[in-house]
Amino acid sequence: MSDGTNLHGLHGYFFEDLKLGMEETFSRTITDTDMRNFSGVSGDTNPMHLNEEFAQATPFGGTIVFGMLTASLISAVIGTKLPGPGCIYMSQTLKFLAPVRVGDTVYAVCAIKELRPEKKHALLDTKCYVKDKIVIDGEALIKVPSKNRG
Repeated sequence: MSDGTNLHGLHGYFFEDLKLGMEETFSRTITDTDMRNFSGVSGDTNPMHLNEEFAQATPFGGTIVFGMLTASLISAVIGTKLPGPGCIYMSQTLKFLAPVRVGDTVYAVCAIKELRPEKKHALLDTKCYVKDKIVIDGEALIKVPSKNRG
């Protein structure tokens, strides 16, 4: 983390502190409670995620974790680690490549792949893994605070 601080003593990296290839990870084992909470917050009650009997009759052979719940772990990396507090999400692409199941540990990995000084934007490669398998692949564009406030 950078040594900059804000009113509450929290601050992520400034744009000027970022380097190509910097990488951070956040992991979480997805629980049934996570699934129920996500459904309640999002309003998504698709039985593919919540009803085992229904989901067994689908090509997945059982319930799968909400894709956006898995993708939200990318936001955890960006908002808390790289670039961290103070940054603003501008956009995110996502390709859902494989299902995630309750009980899986998901590793969200973000790495800086491009820096755009004119707008203080960082383009991050974003991936989520279960074991060695990529389950989500994408990119995020992030506006990062500048030491120069410009």
